[in-house]
This record gives sequence, C-alpha cells and structure tokens, in this order.
Amino acid sequence: MASLTIKNIPDELYEQIKQSAVIHRRSINSELIVGLEKAFHSAKADAAQHISAARAIRETLANYHFDSDDIQAAKQEGRP
Repeated sequence: MASLTIKNIPDELYEQIKQSAVIHRRSINSELIVGLEKAFHSAKADAAQHISAARAIRETLANYHFDSDDIQAAKQEGRP
C-alpha cells in the first residue's frame, strides 16, 4: 500500500479529525482513510432515491406513535 504525508493541516481541522476518530473508535490515520473513501467513492443520489429512502423509513415507522415525551426522552438519552 502507498503512504501519504499531509503537511500544514490547520489546527482546527486536525482537532475535528481527532475528535471524529475518537467518536468512531479509529486511529487518526483510519479516520482519514474513511473520509477520503467517502469523498471519492460516494455516489450522488438523486431526488428520487432520497424520496424512496424516506418512504421506506416512513413505512417501517408507521406502526410507532411518538409523542413529545418520547421525543424529549430520546433527545436526553445518553446526556449527563
């Protein structure tokens, strides 16, 4: 495999990469590889694909009924 050295990364960008790596439990190197793969291999979805995906999600949630208490509880989940 090839190696790549990246120089002069702005401090703010480096911190964002570092935080993302921690969140995803990856090394900084692995986080950068994933980011590059997404940037170069991502296919552009058209509007019809987005609508189709949204309809599929809506159908799977059709039997669930959420009220404001459920939504608030979900928002608070995992927060101190």
